[in-house]
Amino acid sequence: MRLWKQPISVETLTAIHVDTAVQHLGLEFVEVGDDFIRGRVPVDLRTRQPYGLLHGGVSVVLAETLGSCGAAFACPPGHRAVGLDINANHLKGATQGWVTGIARPVHIGRTTQVWQIDLTNDAGELTCVSRITMAVLAPK
Repeated sequence: MRLWKQPISVETLTAIHVDTAVQHLGLEFVEVGDDFIRGRVPVDLRTRQPYGLLHGGVSVVLAETLGSCGAAFACPPGHRAVGLDINANHLKGATQGWVTGIARPVHIGRTTQVWQIDLTNDAGELTCVSRITMAVLAPK
């Protein structure tokens, strides 16, 4: 069953992030399914920390972007989704290639949503797991 309450596509997600941190970090939206969003970020000079690993904050940017977009497009028209809480457990470092995230809903409620975002490296190994809680705000 399709989750989205508003029109969504890779092109739409890309367009709304022009001239933002998402574009600056090289984050790419890869796929929108019936109940998920997939995106990725390069491990390069923009995104590494001094030890040569993908910066943990960049992993959280990827997770928050995917979860927030999912929540926003799962809201009824006119409603907004805003972040309440995000957590991330960093499990394995990445030094090259891409880290890809997939966001799926855990709970879609009238006033809150919870999304799980799993990040993997090019070998398919889990690098980070994150969960974001979003508040759903009705139109004023």
